[in-house]
Amino acid sequence: MTQPSAPLRSATRPVRSEVDNLLRSLKSGQRIRITQTVRVGRSQWTTEVTGTFREVRYLATGITTERVPEDDIVVPTVHFTKDNGELSSIALDEHSKIEVVQG
Repeated sequence: MTQPSAPLRSATRPVRSEVDNLLRSLKSGQRIRITQTVRVGRSQWTTEVTGTFREVRYLATGITTERVPEDDIVVPTVHFTKDNGELSSIALDEHSKIEVVQG
């Protein structure tokens, strides 16, 4: 799914409209910068990565026991290629910031 047709949905928190709108406008091959806040316990820090946008997909995970489909966790993910050629992806959260990088 390169360009989502409906608003991005998430099982946790809604994707902010400005991030949703930007992702809809991106074309494969555009340079982007993604900034996220990482939290582990009481520590938190900001991390940033730049790369080439490939597409948006959903990561659907479930719990380890057989349950109804409504128990699945669905998270939008941004797939990109880092400058070193590594294929990578990030799961969006309510603090994700994505920018188009010119040049």
